Amino acid sequence: MTRNVTVDDGAVRYSQIISAGRHVLRGDEPVDAGGGDTGPNPYELLLGALGCCASITVRMYADRKQWLLKGVHVELSYGAAHADDSAACDTETRMITEIEMALSFVGDLSEQQRQRLLEIANKCPVHRTLTSRIQIRGRLAESAR
Repeated sequence: MTRNVTVDDGAVRYSQIISAGRHVLRGDEPVDAGGGDTGPNPYELLLGALGCCASITVRMYADRKQWLLKGVHVELSYGAAHADDSAACDTETRMITEIEMALSFVGDLSEQQRQRLLEIANKCPVHRTLTSRIQIRGRLAESAR
């Protein structure tokens, strides 16, 4: 079950305090974007959520199958690329958001097992959420302070 998350601005310009239950994280912007680099930026936090979920999902699957998975390493990057097949390429620029996720596994695993773990990682709940249609409804709330 997911707990509610709260985010409050910190004492430094773009610094943010993220709370989920008893856990506290910090988000910020890098110095070259006007922040203090006191924590990951929002996209880095998003990548962290995806990598964490993929790794946990792979671990759970391997444990259930009793495979000899000893470690999981996930590297992620975010970017935007021009859409190659845009019908309107002469009149407007179309961009596609891209997330690269590279996984490596440590353990005595066959190539078939590694491929299956990759498939499972690409079906983790956060991956499914990010690739589905998402509705975010912003609303005004009572002042928290």
